[in-house]
Amino acid sequence: MIRLAIAAPAAVTRAGLEALAASDPNVQVAGAFDDLSGVGEAGADVVLAALPVSELAPGEGRAPAYVLLGAGAEPPAWSAEALRLGVRAMLPRDAGAEEILAAVAAAAAGMAVIAPQELERLLPSAPVAAAQGSKLTARELEVLRMMAEGAANKTIAWKLGISEHTVKFHVASILAKLGAGTRTEAVAIGVRRGMVML
Repeated sequence: MIRLAIAAPAAVTRAGLEALAASDPNVQVAGAFDDLSGVGEAGADVVLAALPVSELAPGEGRAPAYVLLGAGAEPPAWSAEALRLGVRAMLPRDAGAEEILAAVAAAAAGMAVIAPQELERLLPSAPVAAAQGSKLTARELEVLRMMAEGAANKTIAWKLGISEHTVKFHVASILAKLGAGTRTEAVAIGVRRGMVML
């Protein structure tokens, strides 16, 4: 059971987040607050907060993990400081219920949730070199990431709006460039090189 505290200045936001949390049998609401002042006494594993990173302060002892909802359609920008403060997910204010609950579960498990576009901003801009010195194309990276999710060629083709034959071509190219013998090996190499986040 995940003990969740909710922090949001607006009563309507707090009520909505409480109703959302109550819909998940694995989540128990430990309290709802208009700021972070009462969160410490709640004994929460995770704090779901509609507050900016600037309102967080370094905790003493065991600090909860934070899932932050931004003020607009874009999630707040990640920083090393946010991670040090315990932030494990930053979502846009209009994030869906499933996305919010998945982020809470991930944060409770000690994982961080980072949007793909934000991850690419955080990673060094050096090109990803393959085993033979050539790098994967943007499309090949998309296919590799879907392979890491366990998607079959047919599913990848449907999601990308391309033919299954084209997917097979991309998979063969990925295997050759990474020097991998199997899809699993290609994904493992991709994870080691930072191309894929699991």
